[in-house]
Amino acid sequence: MIGELLHGMTQSSGAGFVGVSLIFIYLAWILTIGIIRVREAMHSDHH
Repeated sequence: MIGELLHGMTQSSGAGFVGVSLIFIYLAWILTIGIIRVREAMHSDHH
């Protein structure tokens, strides 16, 4: 799935390239925030 997205990105217009790049940045942001919240929950004293 990601390979198809990257392949399509290389063949798309400038706007499509920017759009796909922003999607990857957004997904990375979601994963980062999720990991941070899980770590905070694990270190929390409210078990």
